[in-house]
Amino acid sequence: MYNPPLFREQDREVLHQLILKARLATLVCNGSDGLPEVSHLPLLFYAGDGENGSLLGHFARANPHWKTLSTNPDAIAIFMGPDAYVSPTWYPTKQVHHKHVPTWNYETVHAICKAEIFDDAERLRDAVSRLTHRHEAHRAAPWNIDQAPSDFIGAQIKGIIGIKLTIVELQGKRKLSQNRVPEDREGVRNALSRSEDLIDNEVSASMMELHSRSY
Repeated sequence: MYNPPLFREQDREVLHQLILKARLATLVCNGSDGLPEVSHLPLLFYAGDGENGSLLGHFARANPHWKTLSTNPDAIAIFMGPDAYVSPTWYPTKQVHHKHVPTWNYETVHAICKAEIFDDAERLRDAVSRLTHRHEAHRAAPWNIDQAPSDFIGAQIKGIIGIKLTIVELQGKRKLSQNRVPEDREGVRNALSRSEDLIDNEVSASMMELHSRSY
């Protein structure tokens, strides 16, 4: 990932929070034919598992990606945070020199990992239960796998393959107008906060949090 020092995020707690907020990860590895293999997976993050944490999820058994990882375990899990288009019209200094072009603000974390593939039925059931609990727990009447017939769940589990990703390194990037003068950053923050798009609002909040910290 191209990651200039100005945009580089190294605060471990910030990186953990970005991972936890991301609802879907993009998992990438090199295929045997030299081309990248890509899957989109919901992954559970365990910050205290090992030096850098771990990720847990599963593939459809029909997805050949897991077979590649079983022999070549190196992978990158990409977690995208909120992102937003930035218009030059939001920069107050545009009125001074007009030397501005559009850009994009965004946050992302890349987790460099070693993959472990597993197909033990009990371990798979536990992984599915954990993942379901994460996304159902906030609901008034949360669903869990015990509500479905056991033979049906058993058949569904036969159709998946588990993956545990041990994180070797975390790389964070928060491109949030750090390269702009303070008045331009404020112009972008204010414009995004007024947007009707909720993701724009999230980027504005991230900018407020980041720029309240000292560089």
